[in-house]
Amino acid sequence: MQPTKIVDLFAGPGGLDVAAEKLGISTVGVEWDSAACTTRRAAGLETVEGDVRLYGPSDFPEADVLAGGPPCQTFTVAGTGVGRRALDEVLRFVERLVAREDREEIEKDLAKLDDERTGLVLQPLMWALDAIDKLDRPFRAIVLEQVPAVLPVWEAYAKALIEEGYQVDCGILHTEAYGVPQTRRRAVLIARHGKDPVTLPVATHRIYRKGAARDSGDTNLLPWRTMADVVSRPTAFEVISNYGTGGDPKARGRRGSGEPSATVTGKISRNRVVSPNGDELGRFTPSEAGRLQTFPSDYPWSGKDIGQQIGNAVPPRLALHILSAAFGWDAPSEALLQSLTTWGSRPTREPAPEDPAAVESNQ
Repeated sequence: MQPTKIVDLFAGPGGLDVAAEKLGISTVGVEWDSAACTTRRAAGLETVEGDVRLYGPSDFPEADVLAGGPPCQTFTVAGTGVGRRALDEVLRFVERLVAREDREEIEKDLAKLDDERTGLVLQPLMWALDAIDKLDRPFRAIVLEQVPAVLPVWEAYAKALIEEGYQVDCGILHTEAYGVPQTRRRAVLIARHGKDPVTLPVATHRIYRKGAARDSGDTNLLPWRTMADVVSRPTAFEVISNYGTGGDPKARGRRGSGEPSATVTGKISRNRVVSPNGDELGRFTPSEAGRLQTFPSDYPWSGKDIGQQIGNAVPPRLALHILSAAFGWDAPSEALLQSLTTWGSRPTREPAPEDPAAVESNQ
């Protein structure tokens, strides 16, 4: 398929939009965080600053692709059962939406939730159903991503979308398996309206294993990429972070520059960077942290809470693979992947793989 425009819900600073623009696809992002909107505008990305609940498909008539990564915090509250209860509530709401229960009643019940972010994960489904029921114009493709804890929601979405005439695939992807120099797991759903089958993107790189040699593993796949591949520093370095430690200083993780980064979070500015002999080095700049997420080195990070913006974003390199799979295109070329290294003042678009103009220019 050849998409016209993507409407990206909860668009953040533009991870998916950067990938889409590199593919030659126009985007518009809906985002309520003013800091992220500042970065988006500096990057030249079309942006609507506001709450996705106040908009719908009719507000974006040119958009034929829906994308989104709703807030996930209420699904990942460890050890208290809050995350599990939130998930159960959302799955019940999915059933009610699919059954076409009165939307006003559903909205009233959503307002009763302890944390409004819990209900936001339902917005992409609401938009998808509204495009069908109110406009008689289904989105041609849908792309969703979030933390692994949200996979049961995507599975419920998949069941619903199949009933609406979509082909769907969903599952957990490892970012380093697509050349992102970072270990990060994401729950991803891709759907395409019609009869053509759709599958998640095929891995191109090996999955990182602590202590395993970089050249070990499946020889049909490329070695995982390292921090040193994207962060240019004069000497080797180690990063000391508390990711996955529960804040216990004794359990802080260490990764060397010859390994992928641990998951980049909104607290990346707190990570210490040291030399192999323990000397303190400068912490990651916004550009360096962004490169670990595969943003262009010159991406114009702006506004407040830049670390949080970077940590919350979709890695553009992963998004290139996901979008290509969603549209039924070949995996992104090496030239396209390399184009992510720079951005410029305005997006530089490549012709989309099925663009007739691109075909004519090659003849």
